[in-house]
Amino acid sequence: MADTTRLTEVIEPLAAALGFDLVRVKLSGQGEERTLQIMAEDPATGQLVVEQCMALSRSISAEIDSLEEAGEDLVVGAYNLEVSSPGIDRPLTREKDFANWAGHEANFSLSQPVDDHRKLRGTLVGIEDGIVTVEDKKAGRVAVPLAHIHSAKLVLTNALIAATRPLDMSGADEVEEIIEDTLEEEKADD
Repeated sequence: MADTTRLTEVIEPLAAALGFDLVRVKLSGQGEERTLQIMAEDPATGQLVVEQCMALSRSISAEIDSLEEAGEDLVVGAYNLEVSSPGIDRPLTREKDFANWAGHEANFSLSQPVDDHRKLRGTLVGIEDGIVTVEDKKAGRVAVPLAHIHSAKLVLTNALIAATRPLDMSGADEVEEIIEDTLEEEKADD
């Protein structure tokens, strides 16, 4: 397995050196199907474009390889590295996310029940002193310690789309063409 705290310690300064904020480090899957997912954003835009994802991916790969050569296995075994922008319906992982996205609808999964609820869905009211307030559609106003939130993610709504800066799609068509060319080459080899 992997220690995501240690991975974060390694990856966060790499992202910062490129001018990005680290949003999430997550290892998922099993065996040969594991994925190390890194989400980061450019603070100026709230997203990463393809070139930025590629630059961060190369930096992370080089650092992990260097640490492995020095004897530290950050992720034991095979895995796929995935670097992406958090997207519009982004996960809420940092205290500032809960402040910045107040007023928008989100889904919450709790690690411990709060008022007999393990899942909440409603408007994120905000955060104060480590307590996240949610106006749940069924339970009403619920105050949840940030430490009890296992995961939280914005819900794609018209209000969220209107509040989000237009996405920069530069480079996306080039990635699609590369993938299509690779698939055509693979078919020709068969």
